[in-house]
Formats: sequence, structure tokens, C-alpha cells
Amino acid sequence: MRPLDVLQQSLHKRVLVEMKGGRSYRGVLDAYDQHLNLVLSAAEEVVNDQVTPRGGVTLLRGDSIVYISP
Repeated sequence: MRPLDVLQQSLHKRVLVEMKGGRSYRGVLDAYDQHLNLVLSAAEEVVNDQVTPRGGVTLLRGDSIVYISP
């Protein structure tokens, strides 16, 4: 199984995304591209165990992502 296959299976499901700099986002994976740019809906930002809901759509740049957990 290839990494992009896992992302394909995670579409429209909740994922956890760890970013460079210690930020994390939890939300529903709506879309991704070959650069691993992600579009999340119903996202929450997690910084130092503090959760902040984010309204609307959240775009995460692929070059800032450390890992994606389905």
C-alpha cells in the first residue's frame, strides 16, 4: 500500500495532522493533492494541549506537514 492510498481511504474522515513548529490540526479530510496540501473542514487547532475550533475550511501546506494520522 502506498502513502497516497492511505490518504485516499481517509477522505471524508477525521485525521490528525502534525505541523512543523508544534501545531496540530484535527478535522475532516476533504481533499489533498500530489504535494500533500490538505483541505480540512470542521478543523480544530491544537497547541500545547489547548484546542481552538477553526471555522470554515482550513488549508494546510504540504511542505509544513510532519505527519498525517488517519
